[in-house]
Amino acid sequence: MQTIHLDLKGKDKTSDVLCGEGVFEREFPRLVRSYAQSFILTDSNVKRLYGDKLSALAPDVPVYAMPAGEENKQPSTLVDILRAMVKEGMHRNGCLFAVGGGVVGDIGGLAAALYMRGISCVQVPTTLLAQVDSSVGGKTAVDLDDVKNVVGAFRQPEIVLADPMFFATLPPREIRCGLGEIVKHGALNAHIFDELWENRNRLTDLHFLSRIVPENIRHKADVVQQDEQETGLRKSLNLGHTTAHALELCEKKRSHGEYVLIGTIVEAELAKRHLECDGEYLDRLEELALLALGGMPKGLPAAEAAHFAQLDKKNKTNDTVVVTAPVRKGGYALLSLPYAEYEKELREICAQSGF
Repeated sequence: MQTIHLDLKGKDKTSDVLCGEGVFEREFPRLVRSYAQSFILTDSNVKRLYGDKLSALAPDVPVYAMPAGEENKQPSTLVDILRAMVKEGMHRNGCLFAVGGGVVGDIGGLAAALYMRGISCVQVPTTLLAQVDSSVGGKTAVDLDDVKNVVGAFRQPEIVLADPMFFATLPPREIRCGLGEIVKHGALNAHIFDELWENRNRLTDLHFLSRIVPENIRHKADVVQQDEQETGLRKSLNLGHTTAHALELCEKKRSHGEYVLIGTIVEAELAKRHLECDGEYLDRLEELALLALGGMPKGLPAAEAAHFAQLDKKNKTNDTVVVTAPVRKGGYALLSLPYAEYEKELREICAQSGF
């Protein structure tokens, strides 16, 4: 087992990520018993796969299963969770255990932040994406009116349990989804990029993924420790995400991580057009993203996506679009483009890339 410790600058607040095979069965019962009250939030998919295990490891602990799917990351679902916590008589000394993928982790973390003005939270990410990204760093949110993550709070979990045991039940699309954030980390971390490039024919191998997950968690933890509130360095973790979120909102045909891979390709191409960069490296990064995607997507709605990019929270005004673009191995830059130019170039890049 590896322990990755987050010590947030200027705050009396820490968070530990425990990584490794068997960490869930070993640590989950102990953590549940350590709180005066516990409440397990999961979703319908995870309950179907792991409901019996949850009951065996945490008997007599209430389990609330929200409907699975990104479309349920809504304020109405959040209110349903809070009502269930009230019904169970949860108090401020209790803990919410979020057992699931990124949606469960995001909405569960927000429920913990809001309930009685804040109770403890333990994250148990069950997807590759959630383990390497969303469960680490304390970002919690729900969507509202087709705007992603617009209602939320920063709420660090006390502990994250990242067990690769869960990967065995993930469908291929969920593996690709996690690879989106792993490739993004590779664009920001030279060591991770080299590992991915050397193993580019093993990107979906579960043993390789189990080995590289802690490195990805450590990279994100290092960034969060330096910039919890995303005022500087943490903006690097938005690489590829302006275009990814825009396409995700208007198309809704692929997973978040798949859109991050597409966004990484698009924003690498924007870097080549507008920034001083290492073109050879960016070509390899794009090749890596395409390998992770498993093929070239077709028919992306570029013009419609550009409109959604206008709503991105990184933008300063309505007539500009800001992207976090890769420029060299381990390096990135913030690129601000007039909306009309971003729309034109997004259409051109999608056309020339065969999207």
